[in-house]
Amino acid sequence: MTVQGKAQVDQQYGLLTSIATEAGVSLSTVSKVVHRRRDVGAATRARVEELLARHGYLRPWERDRVVPRQIIAVFRDLSGPYTLEVARGIVEAAGELGIDVVTGTTSRRPISQWLQDCVALGAAGLIIVISMLSEEDQRRIVEQQLPVVLIDPLSEPSPDIPSIGVTNWNGARDAVRHLLERGHTRIGMVAGRSHSLTGSARLHGYRAALEEAGIEYDPAIVRSTDFDFDEGLAASLRILRSDRPPTAIFAASDSQALGVLEAARQQGLGVPHDLAVMSFDDTLVAAMACPPLSAVRQPFEQLGHEATRMLMEVAEGRPPASPRIELATELVLRTSTSGRRTG
Repeated sequence: MTVQGKAQVDQQYGLLTSIATEAGVSLSTVSKVVHRRRDVGAATRARVEELLARHGYLRPWERDRVVPRQIIAVFRDLSGPYTLEVARGIVEAAGELGIDVVTGTTSRRPISQWLQDCVALGAAGLIIVISMLSEEDQRRIVEQQLPVVLIDPLSEPSPDIPSIGVTNWNGARDAVRHLLERGHTRIGMVAGRSHSLTGSARLHGYRAALEEAGIEYDPAIVRSTDFDFDEGLAASLRILRSDRPPTAIFAASDSQALGVLEAARQQGLGVPHDLAVMSFDDTLVAAMACPPLSAVRQPFEQLGHEATRMLMEVAEGRPPASPRIELATELVLRTSTSGRRTG
């Protein structure tokens, strides 16, 4: 046995001894659990297995196929409420699985560099959030079989690269139908960019709800912006200063919805009495807004869990059952849309 091999054996023996002490059982009992012996009580076995997992013990036959316990999560930026909610979901999910997360952005380091860093760091894989993958990046991911999962990609990815998102079209349709039920027939929208899959789906859901209600789409009260407060504010002011301003506005994100609220304030409009405001996301800022925002809720925690789970499956050589997963949204109603429009 080499010196290094002996050191590894001594380290594992010391770990098993510590686990035996912590579990209040003999070392031989821990050894039986490690080797799947049946002559150990269920409660004792469960306690020892939990300690083995917590301390990261690997059985001898598992060591050759160990998957790194570190992943990289890359975002366009870390400034908006959506990004922070998704980051929190990934970090919490990874923590439950005993996985470390390295976070970064594409503002100064391109995705191609992050792909190189993932290999150099020996990470299990990469979660990429709201980013545009070049054809070259996609080709590298597929050809080198790099474990990558996308959350809300801006463009349609290769079917060989798994992605996860929410039911954007249905969520937007439900939001506008709620405004219609409140009696609004003149509904504007601060939409996302048309090149964004998410933004496009939410705009189409908005238009579908209007069409179902027999209301003609009016581009004069629809503006496309980034999912951004400042751009949302500027777009909302243009909408509210139009010849026939709407009585309700649906914003494609919480950041844009905050811009709508500020535009209403600058125009001397009360929310919801003069203008109803509906958002999409339901991040923490939605409930803290003044007034609190009605919103289409994205399941951020579940997004983080599913993306992390899917990434680890890919890293372990198990391709996902479907290349695209869409999680259901739900409508959360608050003060910003309360009351019924009567005129």
